[in-house]
Amino acid sequence: MKRILFIAVCCLLVFSLQAQKIKIKTGLEVLKEQNFKCLEGKRVGVITNPTGVDNNLKSIVDILYEAPNVELVALYGPEHGVRGDVHAGDHIENFVDAKTGLPVYSLFGATRKATPEMLKDVDVLVYDIQDIGCRSFTYISTMGVTMEAAAENGVEFIVLDRPNPLGGNKVEGNLAEDGYISFVSQFKIPYIYGLTCGELAEMLNNEGMIGQPCNLKVIKMKGWKRNMPYEKTGLQWIPSSPHIPHPHTSYFYPVSGILGELGYVNIGVGYTIPFQMFGAQWLNADSLANNLNQRQLAGVKFRPIHLKPFYSVGQGEHMQGVQVHLTDYEKAALSEIQFIVMEEIANMYPDRAVFDNANDKRFNMFDKVSGSNQIRERFSKRNRWEDVADYWNKDADDFRKLSKKYYLYK
Repeated sequence: MKRILFIAVCCLLVFSLQAQKIKIKTGLEVLKEQNFKCLEGKRVGVITNPTGVDNNLKSIVDILYEAPNVELVALYGPEHGVRGDVHAGDHIENFVDAKTGLPVYSLFGATRKATPEMLKDVDVLVYDIQDIGCRSFTYISTMGVTMEAAAENGVEFIVLDRPNPLGGNKVEGNLAEDGYISFVSQFKIPYIYGLTCGELAEMLNNEGMIGQPCNLKVIKMKGWKRNMPYEKTGLQWIPSSPHIPHPHTSYFYPVSGILGELGYVNIGVGYTIPFQMFGAQWLNADSLANNLNQRQLAGVKFRPIHLKPFYSVGQGEHMQGVQVHLTDYEKAALSEIQFIVMEEIANMYPDRAVFDNANDKRFNMFDKVSGSNQIRERFSKRNRWEDVADYWNKDADDFRKLSKKYYLYK
């Protein structure tokens, strides 16, 4: 019996190791393979955060600092900082990295675009950050505005490419519009844009989205495919922000993130399933789940849930609501789910319609994340997703056609 158990445990371990086998090489791994040749003889600055690691989970900062043929001279921190020691939304100041002694310049404080003073000792900037494929996540904004700064100051810009955890096929949402350009909608791209950061950099550079183009080089991944979910890459996941603890959390960020800007319901931030739920003290979990499931949304199921958030909206209070389960990710239209939930809440609780009860001081942020005021204004008239759907989806097909020019992977 013990022998059988031992063999079973060994088989399980072998299976587990096979399942975790790394199947792709990130841009950083390819750069290492090339022995950093493109950086030789240049003063190097790095834009990164804790996600910028190699397949052994070693930071790009330490890798380049220790490389004998690389002169690393400066670090640049996006939201959450180079070492991940800054909380969401906190502004960070310039300081010295304790481990390397290098200057660290903040790109998420009073200065979000690198100044000439920050770049005066740099010949090339290297960008290495794991993104989540959604326009409102600020890392791509940091990438784009720093490309602008690089162009203006004669600095080369290198993107070390990484997977888009949403894959390379999903495109959802209208283009961000004039008047609603902000650091959460910095460029005129859809809410879900279906590109890796390297592909997006090529588009921004060649479609006039950042002013004058910079001297851009993208170091491609090896082995990544457009239909490859993050779990299939074999890569370990480093939280891209405190509320994106797992790769599948990236799938849910666009499911609830726009509604979450209003602070009207709890979307799982402050609980154990960030962005995967909708809850409030006055909701009936069973009724809401039943009504939502009757809509038979493709690839989506709703489960009743009861909770007490540890912090954020409704901290310590008993809430009811629904957890969102993606039963078929490919078929699910991620970003429309929150609007269907908003509609159903208005149907069940007419006096609780979202825009009649949410803090109107948050409407501006909702519009910025939506990339337009039209989403809010069209929805608020009758609380119907059908009044918004055409506008929300109007740019997707054209963007797909345009973005194919910049595909680096099949």
